[in-house]
Amino acid sequence: MIFDNLSNISLYKTLSPDIYAGLEYLKRMSPDIVAGTYQITPRVKAIVSEYETKVKNGVGFEAHRKNIDIQYILKGEERIACMPIEKLAETEPYSEEKDAAFYAAEGVVAQTMTIGGGYFAIFFPQDGHMPQLCVDEPQMVKKVVVKMAVE
Repeated sequence: MIFDNLSNISLYKTLSPDIYAGLEYLKRMSPDIVAGTYQITPRVKAIVSEYETKVKNGVGFEAHRKNIDIQYILKGEERIACMPIEKLAETEPYSEEKDAAFYAAEGVVAQTMTIGGGYFAIFFPQDGHMPQLCVDEPQMVKKVVVKMAVE
């Protein structure tokens, strides 16, 4: 898991061309972009959505096998809990169609971060993450999830 500000994206240029392409796209993105899916490169796409954050997200932690996620808020703020999947209990087995398995934290306290205001988080397949949580109280947000193929 990586948590950082878009002002530091030059640090990620050598990490992965796909991650860097996703971060560059986020840096140029207008907050007025319409919700939908945007292809950035053949291996990288951005999914823009709008919703209200929640006290509990209803599904728990998620993790993906085929994609790395960059999560970024264009409008508002969102709290995300994270924990390595090895410390979580699986509640819904991996679905190839959804590219997700779901988990619960049993007897462990997750780390949390707030994205928004230029901050982003990158989640790798081993990173369980619980997005869509409110910071203080529920609010409408506009969020971008950049997905890039692992292989």
